[in-house]
Amino acid sequence: MRLTVGERITLDGILPKEGNFVTLSLLRKLREALSFTEDEIKALSVEYDEKKMTWNPIADGEGADIEIGDVAAGIIRKALTDLDSASKLTAQHVSLYEKFVNP
Repeated sequence: MRLTVGERITLDGILPKEGNFVTLSLLRKLREALSFTEDEIKALSVEYDEKKMTWNPIADGEGADIEIGDVAAGIIRKALTDLDSASKLTAQHVSLYEKFVNP
């Protein structure tokens, strides 16, 4: 699935921090897939400090192709629908919601 830098950062922030062993193992692999390689950091001109991360959105283009399996997608859908049910979705979540919950 194609995800932009902003979507990757937002997605990492909503993933569960707790769960059973199988879920946590899957989440670890998903977080690794969402992370940035050294080549991406250079190509995107990523800079970060204590408060924020910036990058070149033009270099991001349509985003990176991140492999997300069915079980991981289900975890993401649940996290997003939980935020929606609690009326805690923000503008940053909308594109992810559209990709995972309401395609």
